[in-house]
Amino acid sequence: MNMKWKTWAHVTKLDPDKNLTEDQIAEIATSGTDALILSGTLNITRENMSELRDQVKEYGLPLVVEPAGPESVVFEGIDLLYVASVMNTPDARWIVGKHRDWAMNPSIVWEKVIPEAYIVLNPNSAVGKVTGADCLISAQEAAAYASVADHYFKFPIVYIEYSGTYGNPEVVRQVSQSIENAILYYGGGIDSGEKAAKMAQYADTIVVGNAVYDKGVKTLIETVQAIS
Repeated sequence: MNMKWKTWAHVTKLDPDKNLTEDQIAEIATSGTDALILSGTLNITRENMSELRDQVKEYGLPLVVEPAGPESVVFEGIDLLYVASVMNTPDARWIVGKHRDWAMNPSIVWEKVIPEAYIVLNPNSAVGKVTGADCLISAQEAAAYASVADHYFKFPIVYIEYSGTYGNPEVVRQVSQSIENAILYYGGGIDSGEKAAKMAQYADTIVVGNAVYDKGVKTLIETVQAIS
């Protein structure tokens, strides 16, 4: 995979806890999206993660697993493992504790691991509730977390996660101005080409997830075309 992940403008996030038909998966794989991230927060196991991986791997798109915890880590048959640390949570388990647990696995393939600094900003989201993130922060505070992640901890990815709702472009703008080296991901509520284009002004990589299940592959293709 080398460093190609740094050039991705659009990725599609698929949830192992949700179902897609073979036809839908084929449409997603040919939509023009740059890569697939297999990820979810609730009811994610190694078994359903592996099952989804097997469904999509034949199409040749780069495959990334973003595990919710050690129990859903899969290395075989994937290109990269994105491992998130939630910057704005007081619960150390989601910053480093869970990571310690899966790093004890003797079969870990470090060459595939890309660390992510997550800034979770939707208090009603599953990831916000599970991690106990302080989601009600200002744009300046979000930018400060991103700056620390980039300049101090040297995370290669800073990920603004609104998870299920469309976020504040001004927050994303300020975060983008606070980092120099990290790739900025934005995810949350991208369900139209217009929204994708707006956030793509500031983020390097746009993540589309729920829209695939709620509005269908046609909407996914619209988001790809809007930023291409």
